[in-house]
Amino acid sequence: MSNTSLAPKGDASTATKAILDLFRRLYAAWGDNDADAFAALYRPDATVVMPGVLHRGREAVRAHMAAGFAGPLKGSRGLDEPLDIRVLGDTAIVVSAAGILMAGEDELPSERRRHATWVLHRTDGAWAVAAYANAPA
Repeated sequence: MSNTSLAPKGDASTATKAILDLFRRLYAAWGDNDADAFAALYRPDATVVMPGVLHRGREAVRAHMAAGFAGPLKGSRGLDEPLDIRVLGDTAIVVSAAGILMAGEDELPSERRRHATWVLHRTDGAWAVAAYANAPA
């Protein structure tokens, strides 16, 4: 992570660690091709916006990922490097460099490089994805 100049202090540091753990669990679920575990980290009312795509709700995210893991995303690996994490109470905004490494690939092609914005929300001490959007880098 290249956020060293913005290193949080106190509660924000604890929140940042929990947020990074959320990303670890998210991409572990991706690596396992587990759409249920992946979608469980999204709020029930989450939105996902990508070029040509709008998903509303956790179930839509789960269905999209299940179809992907059964087809073109099988064996792929999601890449996401947080560049900036801002914790604003029980909300966090994460900007990251992202992309998908398809099965058998060792390097991310430039046309699949993305900048992503994550909006996370903490409820009862647990962080979940409230909104996600990406655009070509």
